[in-house]
Amino acid sequence: MPSIQTQIRIWGRVNSVNVQKVLWCAEELDLAYERVDAGLQFGVNTGADYLAMNPNGKIPLLADGDYVLWESNAIIRYLALQYGAGSTLYPADPRTRGGVERWLDWTLSTLQPAERPVFWGLVRTPPAERDMAAIRKAADEVAGLWRIVDAHLAGRRFLEGEAFTLADIVLGAYARRWYGVEGVAKPELPQLARWHAGLAERRGFQRFVAPALT
Repeated sequence: MPSIQTQIRIWGRVNSVNVQKVLWCAEELDLAYERVDAGLQFGVNTGADYLAMNPNGKIPLLADGDYVLWESNAIIRYLALQYGAGSTLYPADPRTRGGVERWLDWTLSTLQPAERPVFWGLVRTPPAERDMAAIRKAADEVAGLWRIVDAHLAGRRFLEGEAFTLADIVLGAYARRWYGVEGVAKPELPQLARWHAGLAERRGFQRFVAPALT
């Protein structure tokens, strides 16, 4: 059972990669929280009360007492700063933290836009409606991005050295999607595979990221 009692509430459905990031981070920090299903079939995020907290109408959303925050990467930064004393998640060293920040930004600016057509095309689009030519083209682009990560991981246990950080949570959630989709060619990336296998042993990954893609 989580050992730290908080007033944390998290809105979002568990099959959202952005929600998975937040839940995995909370697990690493051993935080207690209440989760509220929201988004897609659950609705909630289009209601007036929700929009008053997050006018974007997206998930996840965090409330910690009377403090409200949206944007998944901002949320995990906050949780690590607020509750992560002694944790390696968000390093204090400016250069190490700069490396972590680089991957958090790169995921949003570069990886997520490229990955989305592949995931939605193969997981959330019925087979008869899939544009496989477009999906394969997008998958080739994503493979090129994972080659960058694979090269960076050479000689490193985690993305920023020997310590597990927020960067591993964020990219790890997307790597699980990459390895989980079927129907497209994927290059052999030994460093990426080794790193991903190590993440798969962590409790937060197993609880929130490993379940079947939907």
